[in-house]
Amino acid sequence: MNDEQLLRYSRHILLPDIGIEGQQKLRDAHALIIGAGGLGSPAAMYLASSGVGTLTLCDDDTVDLTNLQRQIVHRTSSIGMAKVDSARTLLAEINPDVRVIALKERADKTRLLELVSQVDVVLDCSDNFATRYALNQVCVQLKKPFVSGAATRFDGQVAVFDMRHPHNPCYHCLYPEQPDALETRCAIMGVFAPLVGIIGSMQAAEALKLLMGIGTLLCGRLLITDLLHMELRTIKLNKDPACLICGTQNT
Repeated sequence: MNDEQLLRYSRHILLPDIGIEGQQKLRDAHALIIGAGGLGSPAAMYLASSGVGTLTLCDDDTVDLTNLQRQIVHRTSSIGMAKVDSARTLLAEINPDVRVIALKERADKTRLLELVSQVDVVLDCSDNFATRYALNQVCVQLKKPFVSGAATRFDGQVAVFDMRHPHNPCYHCLYPEQPDALETRCAIMGVFAPLVGIIGSMQAAEALKLLMGIGTLLCGRLLITDLLHMELRTIKLNKDPACLICGTQNT
């Protein structure tokens, strides 16, 4: 790192758990963020400001006026732009050292296999079960860790699924796939603006810790947030031996 980078990341480097070695790990890392909306906004901003070397953003949507209440990576001037292009513009202002790859597309399983194989960590900031299930299958297959987040109304949750360790559960263990699963998108249910900022920031924190190999991750645990009553709780997640994705008969 040059002198300017040492100064930029000095508050990280001062932390004994991170130091220059940890910061260098972030510079060498590549993260994939699926979704550039409410969760993806703070996640991408903190990964960029923290110095993750390469960020791939994948989202097929465009910026709409209704997004601006909570999707803080976008601006009023971005209305009508592809979300990934809008996000890339702001991230370049936050940290020009970070390479941002903007993909305006909705990735299917085949495309996810290609994208996930190239990265060190995946952040699931999507808003639908189909993407989450496809992403989980790919991450289990490739043994890539991913950080899952979800938010609706005043309630949010975060978990880390890391199948590099076979005893860990996968997303399907927590939410077995059901064809008639109901989506609870914020366009229908509403969402409290700071909630997505908190959940997305937690996803960024878990991804950064994972990339640096520090701290205790939310592997095998689900953190649940209720902002209306300001309550946090964590529940233990167990691997399902009969899981159709990661169960013993599929490993």
